[in-house]
Amino acid sequence: MDSKTQLIETNKDLKSAITMLLDAEFVAVDTEFMRETTYYPKLCLVQLSAVGRTFCIDPLAPNIDLSPLHGLMQNPGIIKVFHAGRQDLEIFVHLTGQVPFPIYDTQIAAMVCGLGDQVGYDKLVQHYTGQTIDKSLRFTNWMERPLTDRQIKYAADDVIYLAEIYPRMLAHLVKTNRTDWVKSEIASLSALSLYVPNPETMWKRLRFRGGKPSMINRLAKLAQWREIEAQKRDVPRNRLIRDDTLIDLAGSNPKTAAEFRKIRGFPGGETGKLVNPVLNILQQSAQIPEANYPKLDRQEKRETPPQALVDLLKVLLKHVTEEREVAPRLIASADDLERLALDDQADIPALSGWRYEIFGNIALQLKHGRLAVSVTNGKTKLLPISP
Repeated sequence: MDSKTQLIETNKDLKSAITMLLDAEFVAVDTEFMRETTYYPKLCLVQLSAVGRTFCIDPLAPNIDLSPLHGLMQNPGIIKVFHAGRQDLEIFVHLTGQVPFPIYDTQIAAMVCGLGDQVGYDKLVQHYTGQTIDKSLRFTNWMERPLTDRQIKYAADDVIYLAEIYPRMLAHLVKTNRTDWVKSEIASLSALSLYVPNPETMWKRLRFRGGKPSMINRLAKLAQWREIEAQKRDVPRNRLIRDDTLIDLAGSNPKTAAEFRKIRGFPGGETGKLVNPVLNILQQSAQIPEANYPKLDRQEKRETPPQALVDLLKVLLKHVTEEREVAPRLIASADDLERLALDDQADIPALSGWRYEIFGNIALQLKHGRLAVSVTNGKTKLLPISP
């Protein structure tokens, strides 16, 4: 273990560690967790690094009270810096009911810095520090105690480098006047609904090829029941009942226990413990008036855009993002470009804010013949066209 890294296993040491961090402008945060056999992630380690100190907090230590840590996560004067932090944030939401605030995500910032879509932490470290980090323990058992020095060093490195990278990244964004670009993207991570699944809408995540309204109604109720039951039992939803089995149940609509022998993959078959609960849900769904059936979102039908124009917009997007050093996905998706090809007023991000300034405006000029794209010596150039 690094001499500057401290393993925290007592309430006294935890209070002391958090106190040391209270004067920091930001704290780099990461977690290690296990989720293979549970619905909710099981927190195994929390890593913090700031002001030259690094702490690895053991939430599995006997009688540990994480209240000081939770207080830090809600301290409005300290920015909590994560990398690809959605799952980390979900853990804190599960523990406290609140999203840590304020937060920063270096994976999102990396897209604005031109490092690509969903850049990995190892690539980020390599880019900013030239160091190659050890990722050989990604699948280690973090529940096992005691933790080895190698495990602690591995975990600590995830925040030590993050604390070093964040100021450099921030300086670059300030220099290039892009701090607001990142803020608008990170703001979406603060929505509590992002981390708290709504059982009533879980059916929309299932992949199925449509069906009659009555079948969709049954599927919605079955998916809602499964989500609530998985939460109560703290087991993965697919370990309770697989998606394809749930869809089969909604389609076949068994009315007796004997009919469950025909349902492929149903746990326990006709004598399974879930037979009666499922029959009860199916009976309840049959009592719902058709007017109250859930509606399957249908993508609006639209005319096919001119493919040549779409291709030109793709070339323009590539040119702009390479020149501006920003990830293309941050500006526009393929669907966005098709919408833009059909409608100057399309409701897409590229036609508002900073995206409009660097791409949307010239995309409209290209669409209406006021701009041309040329290639010279393999390099793309934009040429204004006089009226």
